[in-house]
Amino acid sequence: MIIAIDGPAGSGKSTVAKFIAKRLNYRYIDTGAMYRAVAWSAEKKDIDLADENAVGQWVTQLKIEFVADPAGQQVKVNGENATGLLKNEVVGKGAAKVAAQKRVREILVAKQQEIGQSGNVVMDGRDIGTQVFPNAELKFFMDADAEERGKRRYLELKVKNQDVDLENIIAEIKQRDHEDRTRAISPLCPAEDAINIDTTKFSIEEVIEKVMEQINLKKDI
Repeated sequence: MIIAIDGPAGSGKSTVAKFIAKRLNYRYIDTGAMYRAVAWSAEKKDIDLADENAVGQWVTQLKIEFVADPAGQQVKVNGENATGLLKNEVVGKGAAKVAAQKRVREILVAKQQEIGQSGNVVMDGRDIGTQVFPNAELKFFMDADAEERGKRRYLELKVKNQDVDLENIIAEIKQRDHEDRTRAISPLCPAEDAINIDTTKFSIEEVIEKVMEQINLKKDI
């Protein structure tokens, strides 16, 4: 089956999706990495992210691959392993810009649908249950308050020895939330039939168990 997990930055969706995919032996697809790949590669080419025509044209030339690896899923962009280059705040801001562009979303959604056609996939993002796979067998929407999500992101970056400020991270989370929820194209919102999980006060292990309960119920039907 197809399992869709949506939610804002820092909600825990990617971490949970990876664990669920591993436990089920399903393929995991991080669609956020695709938008980050567009932003990262476009800026490398000195393409203005505000130029929708130029970005849209660039996306048609991109080959984004997800490669399984013992160390974790690797993301290749036109043959270059960009995995470690996509997870920073600058690329994240760029991803928010390109994610609001119609042509970019059309192309990437089509790629995501192609990847998931064969099923047995856990896909996380911001519009999987509403746009990419509205008929997914299971849809989850994860959220948490902005302060908690900011703390999680702060700790994640500190582990990587990045120089970050907690208050700035929280402010950026709130700004990204506003951009995602108010954009005209595919705004961030739960699907009507999504199972909503507030992860604010739960550990990752507890959230995984909640998701697995729902998956097992679905399997038993």
